[in-house]
Amino acid sequence: MTAQTQHTRTKRRGPSPLILTIIAVVILLILFVVFAQVYTDVLWFDQAGFLQVFTTQWLTRAVLFAIGLVLMGAAVWFPLWFSHRQRPVYAPTTPRQENLDRYRAAVEPLRRVFTIALPIVVGLLGGTALAASWKEAQLFLHPTSFGQADPQFGHDISFYVFGLPMLQIALGFLGMAALLSFIAALVGHYLMGGIRPGEERGIHLTKPARVHLAITAAVLVLAQAARLFVQRYADLTSERGLVTGATYTAAHVTLPAMLIVAIAAAVVAVLMAANAFRPIWRLSVVAVVMLFVLGAVSIIALPAAVQQFQVMPSEQNLERDYIQRNIDATRKAYGIDDVDVVPYTPKTDAPSGALRSDAQTAASIRLLDPNLVSDTFRQLQQQRSFYSFPSQLDVDRYTIDGQSQDTVIAVRELNPQSQSDASWLNQAVVYTHGFGVVSAYGNRQGTDGQPAFSEANIPPTGELGEYEPRVYFGEQSPRYSIVGAEDGAKPQEIDYPADKEDGGAQVYNTFSGEGGPSVGNLFHRLLYAVKFQDEQILLSDALNSKSQILYERSPRERVEKAAPFLQVDGDPYPAVVDGRIKWIVDGYTTSSQYPYSKPQVLQDATEDSNTQRGSANAALPKKQANYIRNSVKATVDAYDGKVELYDWDEDDPILQSWSKVFPDMFKSVDSMSGDLMSHVRYPEDLFKVQRSLLTQYHVEDAGSFYTKQDFWTSPLDPTVARDDNLTQPPYYLTLKMPGQQQPSFSLTSSFIPRQIEGQTRNNLTGFLSASADAGSKKGVRGEGYGKLRLLQLPRNTTFPGPGQAQNNFNTQPKVQSNLNVLRLGSSKVENGNLLTLPVAGGLLYVQPVYVRSSGETSYPVLQRVLVAFGEKIGYASTLDEALDQVFGGNSGANAGDSNQAGKKKDSDAAGGTEASESSSGAQGSADYKKSLADAKKAMEDSDAAMKDGDWTKYGEAQKRLREALEKAESAEG
Repeated sequence: MTAQTQHTRTKRRGPSPLILTIIAVVILLILFVVFAQVYTDVLWFDQAGFLQVFTTQWLTRAVLFAIGLVLMGAAVWFPLWFSHRQRPVYAPTTPRQENLDRYRAAVEPLRRVFTIALPIVVGLLGGTALAASWKEAQLFLHPTSFGQADPQFGHDISFYVFGLPMLQIALGFLGMAALLSFIAALVGHYLMGGIRPGEERGIHLTKPARVHLAITAAVLVLAQAARLFVQRYADLTSERGLVTGATYTAAHVTLPAMLIVAIAAAVVAVLMAANAFRPIWRLSVVAVVMLFVLGAVSIIALPAAVQQFQVMPSEQNLERDYIQRNIDATRKAYGIDDVDVVPYTPKTDAPSGALRSDAQTAASIRLLDPNLVSDTFRQLQQQRSFYSFPSQLDVDRYTIDGQSQDTVIAVRELNPQSQSDASWLNQAVVYTHGFGVVSAYGNRQGTDGQPAFSEANIPPTGELGEYEPRVYFGEQSPRYSIVGAEDGAKPQEIDYPADKEDGGAQVYNTFSGEGGPSVGNLFHRLLYAVKFQDEQILLSDALNSKSQILYERSPRERVEKAAPFLQVDGDPYPAVVDGRIKWIVDGYTTSSQYPYSKPQVLQDATEDSNTQRGSANAALPKKQANYIRNSVKATVDAYDGKVELYDWDEDDPILQSWSKVFPDMFKSVDSMSGDLMSHVRYPEDLFKVQRSLLTQYHVEDAGSFYTKQDFWTSPLDPTVARDDNLTQPPYYLTLKMPGQQQPSFSLTSSFIPRQIEGQTRNNLTGFLSASADAGSKKGVRGEGYGKLRLLQLPRNTTFPGPGQAQNNFNTQPKVQSNLNVLRLGSSKVENGNLLTLPVAGGLLYVQPVYVRSSGETSYPVLQRVLVAFGEKIGYASTLDEALDQVFGGNSGANAGDSNQAGKKKDSDAAGGTEASESSSGAQGSADYKKSLADAKKAMEDSDAAMKDGDWTKYGEAQKRLREALEKAESAEG
């Protein structure tokens, strides 16, 4: 075979040009997809006004990635390169050396590739891991003093919050790099002959190998010494002891031992390094073994012995100071150190006129349950199938006719399900936005138990004034929409359905704001076609030079993307502010490094029956924190998506540090309009976290805390199935707490004793309120906003908690008899939120009762109100009547639903009852039976009218139903 033939065959063995072309095209496509994702992010941040966030984040990641890549890659590459460069040249003299020599010769062709490829792979992994720490790096570079020192070492809290996390990350990274470098040095020198077994015993090292291994081992041990030294500070958030932080044993034994072992490790590192000058490997190995023994004895065994034989017999006394540290730190870190605790012994007698001093509170009691009336809003105000309302509505307050009114409010958004089978043009271009808000008085009833709307219809009419009604950004918005048109072009977006008088045609509109990046040129259209994997963006002729693409449209998503260092509240709520619909979103700064503070898993603390009911309310992420502040109030404009961030808690050191990172990111509270201020409320998730801590940390004395005898828990929601074990959510309502001069919009919750041995006593032990009213002055936050007040009942109280109150309602014979009437005709009775209010020197329970008829188009309507005060129970068609029943025929106050349309105030309608009262005689009366029959017939007619969509007949049937129920109640009484 000629040389030319061999050369030809060798050339044919190479990859074909076609394969190379395919590979190149695939690589280019992958790179373009990555480029499209990154560049569209640039366009989004630039349009939203937060390009600084993108550039800072990516620049920090890039720098950290480069550092990680170089350090980790060099840590592996240098030992491999050095061991080859300093390899000895000798003739093998033993069979073992001959075998090793042949092995070296076999792997030599792969050595260069291996020496380059392995460091690159390890470096990429290291760089990626380090780049994820960009937040810790920025806070490390921009610390802010807390002005408080930890009680153990005396360092400012800022060291633990800003400095310690990055120190731990850096030392952990360096320790891993040193370990990999040492392993690579051992393998490299062994393969290259720098380390070789002796002819009879022992191991022989060349001088370069000895120096290299000595220095690498010294660096490894020194890195571990530094990690152990820094770990002492991390123990101030340890949960190994009785409470969070360094307790008696840790403070007196473990922390001093860790310091001693760290110093000993530094000495061992010097001893290791000495091998570079003189081989003392045996002494070094003995030193390392002794170091491990010292660590095991002093850090593990000795503290365990001290804990068992010294601390345990006298734990309460020895741990007192450390428990107090935990109490003080936890209360400070969660903002519960300034709670007004009021001893409160509730009255149980209900004399006539008892509510006269609480008349304003009684007139503001919210009957409309935002978790039940979504279907009612949908049936009465949806207007078209392509609109929808969230499964859970929101509670806010508006000033109407000069009075603040608790209001249940919802945005009429697009219904995503209605477009699931529509064409791309309809999904992306035609149906782009919702229209208007719908609101109802919280304390009023409309005709036949329907909500009394304060804002309704399309176009909007009501009490909220004129505003921009179009909703392009909301909780149910499509993934993306393409909006905008050239001047003079025919509008394509459906705005709202016209009235029947106008022929029922659709009204069209063109988006005129700046809500998203431009897709007016071919390149941007190509990028977004790749991003959303939708070729129609590129091919459709519906796009023009003025087209914009709207995405990232959920208020939470927009705030999280604009401020990725914030935890965002799970319940953004809409408000009509300054002529716009704006979503108000609460942002939290958190840390898990506050010394001695008890950590909480935020998801566990914020889960309740509301977060389990639907997607409208969400719990916080499953992240552990032991410090939290509601430092930011954010707004998202529902029309153009504009995000504005306000530094609500300017004293928060974490927010101050992020303000240094992003100097122009936050607006001052001074710039908040009075209209916006009037809709700011105390955030629900922060309140949940605080109430979770207050189940234990309402106890301020270390001795009492140790016994755990006065620990509480949040009650289960009595309106859902008991087996679900869902916590009762907090409720927004207007009330006046003892000591307050005037009622205020508040967020409330209650407490019962903690569970013991599988049994829960449902007696009420505490009632917590947070003032949620920020006032209505421009740039001035109300003085009382955020004030926490805790009514603490005596430990031996037998006052019923929410569960017992619900049970009293459910088992009271007369109430149940009347509820059975409401269940006629396959109707379903649904209990509304059980509210607790401190009035008349006692505690009042109020619960609306809704009735939902059968059928797909059914919706709940308010039919009755249950009231309990002490042992007295009231049950009537209005709250005003129910209160009068409880308080001797005259409560002394007019409730908000007194004299409402469709309601007949009749003192004989369903008189107040004692919890033990019987109604067995009423069941046999002829009038009672006739009324039941009339009610059943009216319910059946109501269901039939609803199925046929005949709302006139439905209203007539509801009226007959109400009259029949009133007659039945009167006959029963």
